[in-house]
Amino acid sequence: MNLNSVANPAIGKKPPPIDKNPSARIHSIETCGTVDGPGLRYVAFFQGCVMRCKYCHNPDTWCFNSGTTMTVSDLLEDVLKYKTYLQVSSGGFTASGGEPLLHTAFLTQLFKRLKSRKIHTAIDTSGHHTDFHEVEGLLKYTDLVLLDIKSVNPDKYRELTAVDILPTLEMAEYLSERKIPVWIRYVVVPNLTDCEADTATLAKYLGTMKNIERVEVQPFHKMGEFKWAELNLPYQLKDTEPPTEESITRIKDIFKEKGAIVCL
Repeated sequence: MNLNSVANPAIGKKPPPIDKNPSARIHSIETCGTVDGPGLRYVAFFQGCVMRCKYCHNPDTWCFNSGTTMTVSDLLEDVLKYKTYLQVSSGGFTASGGEPLLHTAFLTQLFKRLKSRKIHTAIDTSGHHTDFHEVEGLLKYTDLVLLDIKSVNPDKYRELTAVDILPTLEMAEYLSERKIPVWIRYVVVPNLTDCEADTATLAKYLGTMKNIERVEVQPFHKMGEFKWAELNLPYQLKDTEPPTEESITRIKDIFKEKGAIVCL
């Protein structure tokens, strides 16, 4: 077959127009967040996630069809009510979830408009997304990525999340190549992510990247367990206790030994 003779219906056609006011489903909003980026944060939790993390404290965000539908203009209007204290505190807006990277078209338009108003933008993500091309457009307006790495061990990662680790590692390397500032989040779960050898491997891996500004070592907690009960979901970590202070200190020390700036 002569490929040159095959008609291409796309030739001569204009690409579809970009929707500058798309909508997304929002689970909830926190207007005075203090743990999802620098300063005081306006945090929007987006609906929808492909992961099924055993210790997720927001399992009610997994469903794509729940929450409140908002357009970019709707959310922007609400964020701007808090613009003064966001800027005075050197804070800004954080997209969380769920998985916010499943809403890249929405966030690209929102972040573009936030940046034009000098509001800091951050994404709290596991790295799972739909399209690197869309992510690239979004990162043009992104100041910080909070990258949650559940485990560097592929088997443990799948056991914890029910998905493959590859997208998270691809995202980490993609952000490194583009020099996007990153804060790493690492949750310590006894008998799952407190393995010193795995931690050392992750610390060494992160040490090859120059864009990692800090590592946040976070203890596992059960504050979202009641949501699992409300949703009739089996909570497999009900017998797991939070890690000891000694365990947290040990994990932090391993990251520090590899040169990481660890959040205390």
